[in-house]
Amino acid sequence: MIDYDGLWRELAATPLASWQAALLPLVQQKLTPDSHGDLPDWYAALSQLPAVMPSVIDLNADCLSIGGVGDIDAATRDRLEQLLMQFHPWRKGPFDLFGIHIDTEWRSDWKWNRIAPHLDLRGRRVLDVGCGNGYYGWRMAGAGAALVLGVDPTLRYVMQYAALRHFIGPSANHVLPLTLEALPENSAAFDTVFSMGVLYHRRDHVEHLQRLLGQLRDGGQLILEGLVIDGGIGAVLHPQGRYAKMKNVFALPSCATLVQWLHDSGFHAVELLDVGPTTTAEQRRTPWMQFESLADFLDPDDARRTIEGHPAPLRAVFSAVR
Repeated sequence: MIDYDGLWRELAATPLASWQAALLPLVQQKLTPDSHGDLPDWYAALSQLPAVMPSVIDLNADCLSIGGVGDIDAATRDRLEQLLMQFHPWRKGPFDLFGIHIDTEWRSDWKWNRIAPHLDLRGRRVLDVGCGNGYYGWRMAGAGAALVLGVDPTLRYVMQYAALRHFIGPSANHVLPLTLEALPENSAAFDTVFSMGVLYHRRDHVEHLQRLLGQLRDGGQLILEGLVIDGGIGAVLHPQGRYAKMKNVFALPSCATLVQWLHDSGFHAVELLDVGPTTTAEQRRTPWMQFESLADFLDPDDARRTIEGHPAPLRAVFSAVR
């Protein structure tokens, strides 16, 4: 079981103090060994991680740096690499642990560097929805956030977070194995809320945006990132079947449509921060993510189209204020 005592202590001094009673039973249920067939093996791998104090922890490096090459011997490094590989696939990163380069599927640092100039997270309380293994949360902590609460229901990613936290130690970044919908609504307690790569997986975009709004204090900032299409106000792609081999992709709006959705949901000061195509340099297969990736999702004869014939992935980042 992952130890969240530090998180509960931090929440006790905030308007979120009541969340421990609401969330602890849900977390315990999700993390019991019989809740997922791989959890016993993952717990075993976590228990075998070496007890070593990293000589350096750099949360501001694009490739998060945890420990130096000289901190462990070659045999320990080989064993650690084998243990970390048990949490394959690694999708968000990259990381460097004691000279082991975890070359993740996504160059998440590229996205972070597009967003970071538009942020001031110093002393802020942050909610990161769909946080994966916590890569962005550690970047947020490195940028001065006082508290980062990440939620992601995929247990493999939560186990990756636990493996990394084993070496990083106590930090402002916490990852719970939950969804946004599992959180108490309308806390109005967060200074900044991130929802990246989530909206197009939601059947009801209005509900998702309003849940995000409810977690923000007045004047708080939303960072929303996701797939879009070219077009004017009202343009939306509703893929039939799959989109780029992904299930559960319900709606890809144009940027203009998404701006309208944000205004309709109660946000103001909506700003498009970045828009551009996803490339096979940013999302690709690696030794740490050996399954299909973007190159396999595109039409081999026309990279402007997905394998299903839809427009190829175009991603946009928006800022909005409650």
